[in-house]
Amino acid sequence: MSTDTRTRPWRGIMVATALPLREDLSVDFDAYAEHVAWLVAQGCDGVVPNGSLGEYQTLTDAERARVVRVAVEAAGDGARVMPGVAAYGSAEARRWAEQAGEAGCGSVLLLPPNAYRADEGGVRAHYAEVAAAGVPVVAYNNPYDTRVDLTPQLLARLHGEGHIVAVKEFSGDVRRAYEIAELAPELDLLIGADDVLLELALAGAVGWIAGYPNALPGACAALYRAAVGQDLDLALPLYKALHPLLRWDSKPEFVQAIKLSMDIAGRPGGPTRPPRAPLGDTQAAIVRAATEKALAEGLD
Repeated sequence: MSTDTRTRPWRGIMVATALPLREDLSVDFDAYAEHVAWLVAQGCDGVVPNGSLGEYQTLTDAERARVVRVAVEAAGDGARVMPGVAAYGSAEARRWAEQAGEAGCGSVLLLPPNAYRADEGGVRAHYAEVAAAGVPVVAYNNPYDTRVDLTPQLLARLHGEGHIVAVKEFSGDVRRAYEIAELAPELDLLIGADDVLLELALAGAVGWIAGYPNALPGACAALYRAAVGQDLDLALPLYKALHPLLRWDSKPEFVQAIKLSMDIAGRPGGPTRPPRAPLGDTQAAIVRAATEKALAEGLD
């Protein structure tokens, strides 16, 4: 299946970027710019700033806006940038989408309402409001954190109403890929969790909003290309080798784990802002061992 990133820039490997922080927890924008440029140079198709991995919930409005501007400049092409625009209110989310459009971004990533468990009418109104900003909207289905499930039926309706162009599917239920394709064949399916990459790629996904390429872009890019190309001889051994790390993307401590792997791999990770605390000694040892093993095997 095509992964054309020109007319549909949300396709391909879009790295949900971690945000480098200094020891005083201030944002290191220079390190972030270097990291975005490095990811693109390593073969990633684009970046997703201000997602959960980017700790957007802890940023000031000024920091959040600057992250987008830095990402666009560093990527060299705004189409490569898909900012997260989640907010408690639909009006605020639309303002972030408008800011993304003004910065030249090619798409935005939007969670459903996450301040309360919205019904279908509320979800549809939320996506309609943000879509009115005029930037292509990628829906983000994360029923664990939002308590709102974007079912295949609801996604098909949102797409039919012209409010979304794709979905980042994080439910972990790979069976949904086939139902989404049946109900909304023109809706692009994007892999939303690193540890179901192979399953969703084989089911027809055309993109990956990815966490672990922050630390291991080369190996992750090779895995993704092999998976979407259905080259199981290459993809399956890579998937098995990387899975001890990829599964951290679906754990509550995913930000800390990926940042630790980045530090080990020589990338700018750094600490996390409260309330995220550092990994415990046991967790950190597991992540460190898996990262060092991957690097020793050339999976960088």
